[in-house]
Amino acid sequence: MLLSYHWQADAHYAEKRLAMKHTYWVLLFRIALFGLLAVLTPRSLSADRAGHAKSNVIRKQPYFNIATTQCIDYWAATSSTNVPEARGEHTAVWTGNEMIVWGGDGNTYLNTGARYNPITDSWTATSTTNAPDARYSHTAVWTGSEMIVWGGSNGNPLNTGGRYNPSTDSWTSMNTTNAPSARYSHTAVWTGSEMIVWGGQGFNGLNTGGRYNPVTDTWTATATINAPTARQWNTTVWTGSEMIVWGGADNFGHNVNTGGRYNPDTDSWTPTSTPNAPAARAGHTAVWTGGEMIVWGGGMFPTTGGRYNPNTDNWTATSSTNVPEGRSAHTAVWTGSEMIVWGGVGSSTDLNTGGRYNASMDSWTATSTTNDVPSARASHTTIWTGSEMIVWGGSFFTALDSGGRYCASPRLRPSPRPRSTPAPRP
Repeated sequence: MLLSYHWQADAHYAEKRLAMKHTYWVLLFRIALFGLLAVLTPRSLSADRAGHAKSNVIRKQPYFNIATTQCIDYWAATSSTNVPEARGEHTAVWTGNEMIVWGGDGNTYLNTGARYNPITDSWTATSTTNAPDARYSHTAVWTGSEMIVWGGSNGNPLNTGGRYNPSTDSWTSMNTTNAPSARYSHTAVWTGSEMIVWGGQGFNGLNTGGRYNPVTDTWTATATINAPTARQWNTTVWTGSEMIVWGGADNFGHNVNTGGRYNPDTDSWTPTSTPNAPAARAGHTAVWTGGEMIVWGGGMFPTTGGRYNPNTDNWTATSSTNVPEGRSAHTAVWTGSEMIVWGGVGSSTDLNTGGRYNASMDSWTATSTTNDVPSARASHTTIWTGSEMIVWGGSFFTALDSGGRYCASPRLRPSPRPRSTPAPRP
């Protein structure tokens, strides 16, 4: 079955493109610790031909500039041994030590997945026993102990899901009583105790949602009073107290630049302001910085974006200087100080370029396109580990099973609390 993008006609691109072969190279790494002086001196470390990086004393920062003890603008390929089947429109979450990819659309719809360990550069397949039905354009969140998968499509919208525990490599089914109506291309966030799903496409666009409590295995509907209009391919972020929904495409295929803030404690919606908001768009990305939501890209390939402050209900435009090429169906992660956008569908072809946006400086820096930068793609996933961005899967004419790890941190940082990866962009 061919991999397809599922999105509006004015941004629709041919999905089956010539496969690009990806060559895996080795990062040579030198470290030794001498005596009482504690001086770092070079000692050769190598990776095998499959790209498996061997451990070293600072392996958790795998692409390290020894002279300056700073991470550098560098790509390295992910292992191709035991890699999952090629796919796009899948999901990925970060557990704190592994990336779990699941589902998606490859040569057929999939209910398989795998766990990728960046320390050992190795893949382990996830169990298929009691796994949810095959699907794409679903959502997944990480709870701290489980990955919750919900919704999506297998040719028809779904309202089922499952909970995967990587410690036991086992699946638990989810209650469907009071679950939201079947949908795909929706969004989901994890609040710390509940998964909130909202919007998406059923047999029409939706402005409904539900809150799922994994402890009680129960669903509670979200309010529809003052909720944003029905839409799909919107974005959502979790602020710590509210879910912010923004953008997307309505039932008539028109992009919107409206949104809303949902408070689960009061089950209430507050509209986001529209003065100075970015132009209407779908297929964009959004990240939460800790104080602002940053949206960028999407639509008809704008190079614009905006920063939304929920405390003041105000928008501020992002810089357009040195901005990456406009794109949709790309990904974005927040590093703690920068938003990194990468890949996606450009105005003429899919892309393997990106940019790092520094919110405090309102400035852009291009990501490297050398070394083992992944091949051009869209509908892939990315996660942030605390020290590097991991890209995997997606499509470029055909589904891909390759990926890359991008090290961009200016300094060592503790690993952040794991968060869910945004739903793949259509």
